[in-house]
Amino acid sequence: MAFVLDASMAAAWLLPEEYSEVAEAVIAKIYAPCPVPSLFFFEIRNILAMSERRGRIAAGGALVNMERVRRLPLDDAGVGGDGYVLLLAANHGLSAYDASYLALALNRSILLATLDRKLAGAARKEGITVLGPFANGD
Repeated sequence: MAFVLDASMAAAWLLPEEYSEVAEAVIAKIYAPCPVPSLFFFEIRNILAMSERRGRIAAGGALVNMERVRRLPLDDAGVGGDGYVLLLAANHGLSAYDASYLALALNRSILLATLDRKLAGAARKEGITVLGPFANGD
């Protein structure tokens, strides 16, 4: 099953405080290269750096967790088209970051794995199937 993985789902897989059985199950479904926008890696590095700085993970944990992410079969799909990302952001009240995940899912006609309620809602409105707890609009 092909899907776009967003940073919220990966963070729930990496961080003990955000642990989610849903995230574990979604990460386990990654068999073939899973497309992510280039910003995914920046978001994950920032989440991990801030978690380490705030003592949520041990010193050195950011790098260890980043190495876990790098072992996943992820495909850096690039930055996406400016116009499309900005249009989706405006139409759905999303950040440009979140809109880039939606743009990639739309461009590839594949599912979107997210723990972000607003992004999931926008994806459903665009006809994209969502993996995660907000798949049905809950």
